Parts: sequence; C-alpha cells; structure tokens
Amino acid sequence: MELTLLGTGAPQGLPRPGCPCAACATAVGGEARAATAVLIDGALLIDLTPGPAFAAARAGQSLAGVRQVLLSHPHDGPAMEVPAGLPTPGRVADGRELALLGGHRVRAIAVDIPGTGYEVGGVDGQRLLYLPPGAAPAGLGDGNGGGYEGMGGGGPYDLVLLDVLGRPDALARLRASGAVDAATDVVAVHIDHTVPPGPELHRRLAAAGARTVPDGGTVVVGEYPAPSAPPEVPRRTLVLGGARSGKSAEAERRLASFPDVLYVATSGTREGDAEWAERVALHRERRPGGWRTAETCDLVPLLEAARPGMTAAGPRADPGTGRPADAAPLLIDCLALWLTHAMDEVGAWDDETWEAGGRRALRERTDALVAAVRATHRQVVAVSNEVGSGVVPATAAGRRFRDELGRLNAAFGAECEQVVLVVAGQALALRG
Repeated sequence: MELTLLGTGAPQGLPRPGCPCAACATAVGGEARAATAVLIDGALLIDLTPGPAFAAARAGQSLAGVRQVLLSHPHDGPAMEVPAGLPTPGRVADGRELALLGGHRVRAIAVDIPGTGYEVGGVDGQRLLYLPPGAAPAGLGDGNGGGYEGMGGGGPYDLVLLDVLGRPDALARLRASGAVDAATDVVAVHIDHTVPPGPELHRRLAAAGARTVPDGGTVVVGEYPAPSAPPEVPRRTLVLGGARSGKSAEAERRLASFPDVLYVATSGTREGDAEWAERVALHRERRPGGWRTAETCDLVPLLEAARPGMTAAGPRADPGTGRPADAAPLLIDCLALWLTHAMDEVGAWDDETWEAGGRRALRERTDALVAAVRATHRQVVAVSNEVGSGVVPATAAGRRFRDELGRLNAAFGAECEQVVLVVAGQALALRG
C-alpha cells in the first residue's frame, strides 16, 4: 500500500490560525501542517484537510480515483470541504468491516474518545492502523500476554498512524498488546503546537521509536526511509540537569510510549519530611498508571535481571516490543542519590575513612554499576544532577561528592548511546 499524507497536523492545523505562541510562530515552510488526511492507493481517503483537491495536487496526486471517504473525528470535528465529484464522507460502525472495489478491506476500531479508528488491509496482506487525534484503541488486551486479534489473523501492524505526542500511552498500549512491534513503522500525525517543530519535534518522536513526514509526503507500507530500518531507539540514555531543570520530566517523556516501565526511585523515604513527601507524590502523580515503582539503590541486579530468556527457537522476545520478554524498560531517578547512598555505606564523608579504604570501596561500587550498564539488555533512561558548574563547595565532603558525581556521570554517560543536558526545560543533545 502507498499512502500520501495530504496533511499531518492537528484539526486546526499548524500553525493554528491567530495563535501567537512560539511553536506556531516557527511552524513555517516544511514544518507547517494542514489537518491530517491520508490518501491510500489513490482510492481511499481518511479524513479531509481544508482544500483537499489542492493538497492532493501539491503532492502530485489526484482525487479522481477516490471511491470512499471515511471520517475518524467525532461529529463536532473540523469543518469539512467536500470537492465536487468526491464521494460523500461517511463512517463505519465500530467492529464492522467494509470491502472496497479495489481490494482494500476496512474495519472500524473503537477508540476511548468520541470518534473512530480504522484498520485497513491491502490486497497484498499488509495492514495499517489509523487513529483520530487524541485517541487510543479501546478494548485491547491487558498487556500481559492477551495479545491483539485484528483483521486477517491479528499480529502486529505494518504501519500505524496516530497522535504519538498527544497520546504516548496509546502507543504504549499498542506495544503491550502486540499490535505494534519493533518492525512496525510508527508515523506521527495530528501534530499540534504543544511541541516546537523542527529538531525538538523529531527528537521526541525518535525517542518514542516514531517519525513524521511533511505534508504531501508518501509512505510505502513496509518500506522505510534510509537506512531502510525503523527508528533506532537508544538502549541507554543519560539525562543530566540542575535543580528543577525538567530533567525528570524529560526522562519520563522518553519512556511514556513504552509499556510496563519500572521506575526506580533511589531516594527512599524520609520520615517526617513533609516537603520531601510532597515532591515524591508529585512525581508519582505524573507517571503513567501502568508503570511500576521500586524504591531501591540496588541497581546492579535490576540491570542484570534482563538477560534474554532462551527457548528452543532462541531468545524469548516480547511480542509487543521485540525486546527480551523480561527486559521491561528501566527509569532510574537518580544517580546523585544513588551515589549519596553509596558514600554513606562506605563512610566516604569522613576523611580518615575515605583515605583508609573508602575511596577504593566507592570506586568498586561505581565500576560495578558502569559495567552493569554496559552489559544490560534493558532499555535504560537514567537521571543525574549536573553539579560541576556551580560554586565550589566550602567543605571537603561537599567537594568530594561533587568530584565523585562528575566521575560517575562521565563513566555512565560513556556507556550510553544518548546523553542529554536539560537547561530551563530544554533538552540539549550532547551525544546521539
């Protein structure tokens, strides 16, 4: 199947009419996007962008061969412009199938907001899924092996088009159910002004294993752009930043589209500290509901626990992600608190203990952690403080912590495919 994306933006387009925000101000040229509309093999049109005939002409396409127009938006969706000669737009009832003369089959997929998703099967057996803006499929499995039965025997889709940035949990649910795997081409549509266009947009999509194309772009199902492979999601990422820089939110965002994430809080509990309890509660509230939490500084066993399980056919893979079945993503927040705990245990704060063996004991612990990161099979996103740019601490113990954290960050970062520095909420790529 060949798709032409006549538009890839949110229902109001990008930039939004009359919006003065920075994202809209910079959404020019190839970053400007009309409301999402998808032309499939010149015969099926899903949703309508303003001026669809002109949009098709700009993409080198014609709407003359369109035999069916389907709508995914709720009934109060964007105003439609139906060119003369185009079939009257309609909908398919949830769960019902529609066979087109060209050999395509369409099944309506229930979603968790007003609107309709569509599964499209081509004559060659390829399958794609299209979801309306802000929607996730309803009625998927529970993510614990229930799987997903779609048209034509189920299994992962070849291509999905959805609101990756607005509903990362929808992609996580598709991965958990087996509807999306490592070979599925994930294309982001319904792109709004909540994320600045350009490098930041593409960076966030790449972290989710997704991509986007400009309006008028063509996507061939099963064929990826150079180097002919799905986006490569980094296995290991280190997110650095100062206090209240947004580093934790950046780390969480990088895993929001993946299921069954294990959030490792190295802070532990602080009895009687109400302000600390409030901080922890705010962190918990913004995490996806399906994430698990472990409060521990024992990181090495967690990193080593995800060795690929073996079956007669080879490594046991999770059907939703292509990773080893026991290799759920790991988010570590944060390395600075892990180091504090390690220094407590080896007596590193005391000068005599430090010189008498504390230094060596701490290096052994940090070396073991770095070695575990190097060998892990898990997808890991770790958070750490960047403390080396401020005032030199007044005490020897403070300077020792600053120096050891700098060494740990450098060693940990050396084992990561991506290293990011967050400043004032903006992520700056240092590596990858």
